[in-house]
Amino acid sequence: MGQINVEKNVGGIEGLCVITPAVHGDSRGYFMETYSQRDMEEAGIDIMFVQDNQSMSSKGVLRGLHFQKNYPQTKLVRVIGGSVFDVAVDLRSGSKTYGKWHGIELTEENKKQFLIPRGFAHGFLVLSETAEFCYKCDDFYHPNDEGGMAWNDPEIGIEWPKVEGKYKGTASAEGYSVDGVELNLSNKDQKWLGLKDTFKF
Repeated sequence: MGQINVEKNVGGIEGLCVITPAVHGDSRGYFMETYSQRDMEEAGIDIMFVQDNQSMSSKGVLRGLHFQKNYPQTKLVRVIGGSVFDVAVDLRSGSKTYGKWHGIELTEENKKQFLIPRGFAHGFLVLSETAEFCYKCDDFYHPNDEGGMAWNDPEIGIEWPKVEGKYKGTASAEGYSVDGVELNLSNKDQKWLGLKDTFKF
C-alpha cells in the first residue's frame, strides 16, 4: 500500500476505519498526501467524495451528534489545527453493533483520519483552545434532511474526555464543563433525543 495505513473495523464496529498517512519530514518541515483515491481503493475503500468542509471551533464546543436521514453521508474527518475527540455512533438497524459508539482523538500532531460510513451519527468535542476540523463527504449537504441525537444519552454512554457534569435527562449543556470551560452546544444540539427515539437507518 502506498502512503496510508488503514485500521479497519475499529472498536469492533464494521466499517469504521482509522487512517494514518505517511509523513515525510526533515529540517524544513514535512510533506504528506492527505488523500489518495488510489491508496484508498488499494485498501478496499471505494468511495467517491463530492464535498469538502472545514470548521473552526473554540475549546468546549461540542458539535453533534449529526446525520442526514434520506441522504446519508460517509465522512472522512481530520484535524489540521488543535485537538478534538471525535465520535461515531452506529445507527444501522440491522447492525450487530447498533447503538455502539467509538471515539478517537484527532490532532494536528497525530494527523490521523477517521472514516465514518453512512448510517452513523457523528460529533466531536474540542479539547484544545481552538481546533480546525476538515472533512470530506460522499453526498452533498441537504439542509432539510438533518437529524441528530443527544450527545449525553446514558443509553449510549459516550465517555467524552475531560467533561464534567451531571445528566439531567436532556441534551442541555447546562452544568457541564471541559477543564473549567463551559460546554458549548448549539440550541439545536441541546434538543436532540436519546437512542430509543432516534432515527434508524
